[in-house]
Amino acid sequence: MSKEFDFIIVGGGSAGCVLAARLSENPAVRVLLLEAGGRDWHPFYKMPAGFAKMTKGIGSWGYHTVPQKHMQNMVIRFTQAKVLGGGSTVNAQIYTRGNRLDYDEWRQLGCEGWSYEDVLPYFRKSEDNDTYDNIYHGQGGPLGVSQPSAPLPICNAYFKAAGELGIPHNQDVNGEAQDGVGFYQLTQRNARRSSASVAFLKPAMERPNLTVRTGVQVNRIVIEGGRAVGVEIAGRQEAEFIAATREVLCSSGAIGSPKLLMLSGIGPADHLRDHGVDLVLDQPEVGSNFQDHLDLFSIVECTGDHSYDKFTKPHWSAVAGLQYLLNRSGPVASSLFETGGFWYVEEGARSPDVQFHLGLGSGIEAGVNKMTNPGVTLNSAYLRPRSRGTIRLASNDPTDAPLIDPNYWADPHDKEMSIRGLKLAQDILRQDALKPLVQREVLPGPDVQTDEDYFNFACAHAKTDHHPAGTCRMGADDASVLDPQLRLRGIDGLRVVDASIMPRLISSNTNAPTMMIAEKAADMIKSAHGL
Repeated sequence: MSKEFDFIIVGGGSAGCVLAARLSENPAVRVLLLEAGGRDWHPFYKMPAGFAKMTKGIGSWGYHTVPQKHMQNMVIRFTQAKVLGGGSTVNAQIYTRGNRLDYDEWRQLGCEGWSYEDVLPYFRKSEDNDTYDNIYHGQGGPLGVSQPSAPLPICNAYFKAAGELGIPHNQDVNGEAQDGVGFYQLTQRNARRSSASVAFLKPAMERPNLTVRTGVQVNRIVIEGGRAVGVEIAGRQEAEFIAATREVLCSSGAIGSPKLLMLSGIGPADHLRDHGVDLVLDQPEVGSNFQDHLDLFSIVECTGDHSYDKFTKPHWSAVAGLQYLLNRSGPVASSLFETGGFWYVEEGARSPDVQFHLGLGSGIEAGVNKMTNPGVTLNSAYLRPRSRGTIRLASNDPTDAPLIDPNYWADPHDKEMSIRGLKLAQDILRQDALKPLVQREVLPGPDVQTDEDYFNFACAHAKTDHHPAGTCRMGADDASVLDPQLRLRGIDGLRVVDASIMPRLISSNTNAPTMMIAEKAADMIKSAHGL
């Protein structure tokens, strides 16, 4: 392998795959993509329902948060992908973009070029939408975006139940308005997962100017004379250096990117010194501004086989597998969370501030209760938390897990809004439209009544919605880690391109916005280098 490339991309997740594909479109540009995880070879990565295996360990780093001091020291499993395609290979394939006001707010914070009107073309550029081709959606792009292929009747009952509470049905939450419940569009094509690896990277891997290496641990970005000149990777015998003649692009995610910057000597000076890392640039905000959506859920027991729970039994699982192999239908074709929506829990909110995911079963994700009888799960998440956490080094060993502290509910407002969202989820599940299908509420259950009861329930059952962001925020102020071109302030030849750049977490799932960020970054990089 060559020891010199024009661009080195560290991290083969959603953003890294997009960057590698777009930058290598120019045959004169040599691109190297480095990924610590393995190839996305396992069949579960291709099957939509394979998501149920992902939070339970497949393709994951196995991270956990530090004890959450505002939640009775609860420790939460924090799935982060360790596989080519990153989050897009292990997620529930939900394609949502956030609210237009999220991006307009970025612009108001000084991020020139990041308003909704600025980013919408990049969402459309990626898309090959199986339903819409209009001002909001595109067709012919690399990324398969599809309507669910295997919804169940209980989904329509859920829509009617929400309607009884005045929540409208919305055919397209990525269109003119976000408000309402409906089927989510999914990153799928022909009932198979359309990850960033499959959609963007795989077609590009035949190009001779693109090199992809998996199973590679990047120890640090090498900085000389205030410029990123390459990366140091772990070798079999000793570390090896690979040079970047144009730029190093850090795309390791909201957890991995600040970790790598700190290991490279870029971060809070005292913290780096405490861990024996030579200081290159004192940048206190690296690893700060950490935001995530905390998830609270209600589980109900059904009156019959109205969910996919029975297919967890071996013989039914075999039936489902055969059905999928024969005609790409049935439970395996379902992402299991393809129904949901957006609504309000705070009076006067500028846009929907709670999101729902209807899980077509119980115990789908790690740490969530599995019932004996069939059930469904309704997840709720407050979308604009005020709490801010941190990512910090545990040591100067690149193989050690970082200290992940979302600092959930540090602001009491988040707790109040989260519990309101859970109560709204319960109300939806109690409506007349669902009564023929729902027998009883199992969680939180009838014994959870007071504010203290709800707090205790949350501290026993809350989980992440897998939307970490903000740890290398961009901005116009000198304190921001990146400028709006995603260049690291104080170091030349180095950009960060992933969800860590978000100044504020968007009001939805983060995978589609992360790919949008990479699409826009690729154009900015090409323009900067005259490519």
